[in-house]
Amino acid sequence: MHMQPNLDTDWHGQQSDALPAPLDSESLLLLRGFLTPIFETATDWRGLTQKLGEKGYGLALRHGRLVVIDRDSGSAICTGQSLGVPLRSLAGRIGRPVVSMAPGGTTAALQV
Repeated sequence: MHMQPNLDTDWHGQQSDALPAPLDSESLLLLRGFLTPIFETATDWRGLTQKLGEKGYGLALRHGRLVVIDRDSGSAICTGQSLGVPLRSLAGRIGRPVVSMAPGGTTAALQV
């Protein structure tokens, strides 16, 4: 039996379950300074997604990783781990997220 990866793409042509490519150090430094305080002060998933949404970002789960996405395009920008806020530590602090798995099981949407 041969398993094939899910190659479905979103409406922007990006693979919908793709993890983001690593960012250059300058971009990552800017994102950390801009987004990490939002993650660090979050008290629940709803508040976190609202604050990120105000800045034009969203959250998704892809391959078991927390991914920051561009809210308008749906493009993956970086992982929570690359920001210094991995899903495991965030879930330990504010609780496990409630998610809806997409067909194929590689992506999930937060239910807030």
